Amino acid sequence: MKHAVIVAHPNPESLTASCARAYAEAVEAGGGQALVRDLYRMGFDPCLKAEEIPGPRGYTIAEDVIAERAQLADVDVFAFVYPLWFNAPPAILKGYVDRVFSTDFGYRLTPSGAEPLLKGRKLVSFTFSGAPDSWVRETGALDALKSLLDRHLAAMCGLRVLDHVHAGGIGPGMRDDAAADIIEAVRDWVRANAAG
Repeated sequence: MKHAVIVAHPNPESLTASCARAYAEAVEAGGGQALVRDLYRMGFDPCLKAEEIPGPRGYTIAEDVIAERAQLADVDVFAFVYPLWFNAPPAILKGYVDRVFSTDFGYRLTPSGAEPLLKGRKLVSFTFSGAPDSWVRETGALDALKSLLDRHLAAMCGLRVLDHVHAGGIGPGMRDDAAADIIEAVRDWVRANAAG
């Protein structure tokens, strides 16, 4: 099974990036294949261009998007790993979804509406925030995020949502053992749900 680990954090030493590496390592240890897409290190351009939007004169799929879609063509599981900033994903991840998972990859436009093109594939998200878990849940921020990104993307593209795992209270003063526990929890999730 092939997993695309799509990580969106500007600091390669962040807990987010460490969890993405742990996910990839656990997949490979379980016999699967991990394709890490570190959006900041790739210098991915998140800005959707006017010519990429379908319209009466057609549209153009940019070369960088064509190349990225080729990388993802045989992926079974898409794993998004990112921090919450203002209760939302970083702009680079939103732009990645806008440009890569759009027309002719995630779905096809038909006279009767969008036809999902990624049926049979799966989605999992791992998110991290400075706010405590209880606050993110009680305010409805996590449910809103699941609705706006996970479930909507899944519905448009035909993906099956495996899970959305969130850890809060992340910050510079965090104890090393607490960070290690979160990283190990990611490995445990992969071993239990997605290895192979």
